[in-house]
Amino acid sequence: MSELLRTNLYDEHVKLGGKIVPFAGWEMPVQYTSVKDEALAVRNSVGVFDVSHMGEFFIEGKDAEAFADYLVTNDILNAPTGKAVYSPLCRENGTVVDDLIVYKIAPGRVMICVNASNIEKDFDWMKTKKTGFDCSFTNLSHVFSLLALQGPKALETLKSFVNELPDLEYYSVFETSIGSHPVILARTGYTGEDGFEIFGHHQTIKDLWKNLMAVGVTPCGLAARDVLRLEVCYPLYGHELNDEVNPYDAGLAWTVKPLKTKFIGKDILESKPAKYKLVKLILEKGIPREGYAVLNAKNEVIGQVTSGTISVVLNKGICLARIQIDKAPTDEVFSIDIRNKAYPAQLVKKPFVTGGHK
Repeated sequence: MSELLRTNLYDEHVKLGGKIVPFAGWEMPVQYTSVKDEALAVRNSVGVFDVSHMGEFFIEGKDAEAFADYLVTNDILNAPTGKAVYSPLCRENGTVVDDLIVYKIAPGRVMICVNASNIEKDFDWMKTKKTGFDCSFTNLSHVFSLLALQGPKALETLKSFVNELPDLEYYSVFETSIGSHPVILARTGYTGEDGFEIFGHHQTIKDLWKNLMAVGVTPCGLAARDVLRLEVCYPLYGHELNDEVNPYDAGLAWTVKPLKTKFIGKDILESKPAKYKLVKLILEKGIPREGYAVLNAKNEVIGQVTSGTISVVLNKGICLARIQIDKAPTDEVFSIDIRNKAYPAQLVKKPFVTGGHK
């Protein structure tokens, strides 16, 4: 087994009393005080996450945008410069390699941020697809650290640290600096709240983390991040997304643009071969967990929970579940098997919590 990696902020997490756990090949803080306190800090004020374990790839050159557009299902070419675009990365058979964000930083310069567990897999896959595109493709994950500053007070907090911060639109990207040190800011995040992801060199981000702590920003761990993203129904690779499903199976039809001339997986995805449907379920009693069976009114198994927790905002059990389309109940009556007892679950159409992003 390979040795676990540490972000440049590892010692800071230990000093703050962070509980360290293995995650995607890294030693990461799962929480500092309590999951509830950290999650509510993000919903009501501002919190910060060390997400330096994520991967950063750069595409540069004449065909940078065209290469990025070919790699993913979403529309990169027609997005304006300065835009961030969320998309699955698919194989020719339509199954999902990963989900990621493509940042059109400048003409001929694109950054792609990928999940920590998939850095090598993604880079190796993308590299094999570069034939015919006039651009360079570089994995600079080892160069960058990354913070996610999230919450309704994120903008006013960050303004006091960066040299220039315009009122960016949601899902946009901007290059600026902290002192004399360049950073890339994206008005993105994984919590449903307003916020920024700040990419910079290791010492720059370490200094920013310390400064954020000094002004009272709440440090947040992986557990709070998971609750926050599930409350707003954001998918997580390895749960809602994996190597066996396609974007339609994961509720991501909106990210597939069949009118694009070409992209990897286009031919198969045009026929929409979805086998599954992702549903949102809420429970008055019981806490659903990943892998629990989802039942219909006849107590027949029709799917399973992909992510489940207790919402800190609602104080109820919530989950995303993958069910077989041909077994989806027309009466919309669901229950979840929790330790051999069926707990009623209500189907909801919208996210459990409405975030406050722009």
